[in-house]
Amino acid sequence: MEKVDVLLGLQWGDEGKGKIVDVLTPAYDLIARFQGGPNAGHTLEFEGNKYILRSIPSGIFQGDKVNVIGSGVVLDPILFREEAESLSRSGHDLKGRLVISRKAHLILPTHRLIDAAQEAMKGDAKVGTTGKGIGPTYTDKVARTGLRVGDTEHDFPKKYQEAKQRHLTLLRAYDYPTDGLEALEREWLEAIEYLRQYSFVDSEQYLGRALREGRRVLAEGAQGSMLDIDFGSYPFVTSSNTIAAGCCTGLGIAPRSIGEVYGIFKAYCTRVGSGPFPTELEDETGERLCSLGHEFGSVTGRRRRCGWLDLVALRYTIMLSGVTRLIMMKSDVLDSFETIHVCTRYRIHGTETEDLPYELGADVEPIYEELPGWRCDTSRMTSAEEFPQELRDYIAFIERAVGVPIAVVSVGPDREQTITLHPTLLPH
Repeated sequence: MEKVDVLLGLQWGDEGKGKIVDVLTPAYDLIARFQGGPNAGHTLEFEGNKYILRSIPSGIFQGDKVNVIGSGVVLDPILFREEAESLSRSGHDLKGRLVISRKAHLILPTHRLIDAAQEAMKGDAKVGTTGKGIGPTYTDKVARTGLRVGDTEHDFPKKYQEAKQRHLTLLRAYDYPTDGLEALEREWLEAIEYLRQYSFVDSEQYLGRALREGRRVLAEGAQGSMLDIDFGSYPFVTSSNTIAAGCCTGLGIAPRSIGEVYGIFKAYCTRVGSGPFPTELEDETGERLCSLGHEFGSVTGRRRRCGWLDLVALRYTIMLSGVTRLIMMKSDVLDSFETIHVCTRYRIHGTETEDLPYELGADVEPIYEELPGWRCDTSRMTSAEEFPQELRDYIAFIERAVGVPIAVVSVGPDREQTITLHPTLLPH
């Protein structure tokens, strides 16, 4: 029986997962998204076009591959319809190549209002949510009061009204206005009818059968490992498990069925919204990284906070997911830097450590090592043989520090700007 390979982000999200899924897809038969919602976008660029995917797996552009929205995903019908219709207008018809798990939970219009109300109540302690209703939807899931895609097939109006009334009671308790809900609800119910045009499956059985038939599956994660609900920088995290274990629960995959784990990281670090960020650069260098890397959210448009690469956090997330292959993104953003800093350990109350502490508070001081920059344009390079020695040294430094090989380096946003270092470490 075939194994499921997993691809996930190792930092605070925005690592470039969508591009790499697209690059790896030709070696697989199915691409399955295993968690998260439309609060983050996967950006892909090829043939002069740019696409942003929020809920649809990033393998949708490659031939006749089947794409699966798994049970661990929370789905907003309105945003899904917008995304699907946009892709259809660009010539990418999804109906025959996209299936949706019946067990995926639905984001209701009132979930968005609850999200906004709860964030408003936190004041200065706000988490920095995108306001898409992700957290409240996962809350309902855990509370066993959520609505799932499969519920649209069975007595749906009654189930929807019950959920809506629960939410309205909560919003009244928050004293939060519900202006505009009626129009949003009308659009949402129309989007539910659109959603019904797609094939609903019991994805755990669907994928299990595919593996028994010898078909290859790539599981795609969303957000980043440092945003994991259990092991991330809590409470400034997302509402799902973003590490490799989330693939098992989000798709119904047995742990022994996991094969290679591809971990994606940027050659530096970014973070969106609130929360600790030990290597953040709140100076001219941070602004320079932001400008050169075009670090603005693909869905929210929010500016990303920027900083140097953090190997303490990277080693931690590699350990959590048992990463077997690394993929380094946006190395070209560092092309013009004379000196590059890398955090190799922390100093906390005078004691140095290579372990991630329970809290990443203000008392965590990053300790850096300096490496020479390569100061040349790598975005035009087409093979690893063209890499300057300083970039080779940077790659080798990271590999020694984390104990996992870097199989691929991305030198630009386009599909073609992807350079393989170790072909034998990639699927064929």
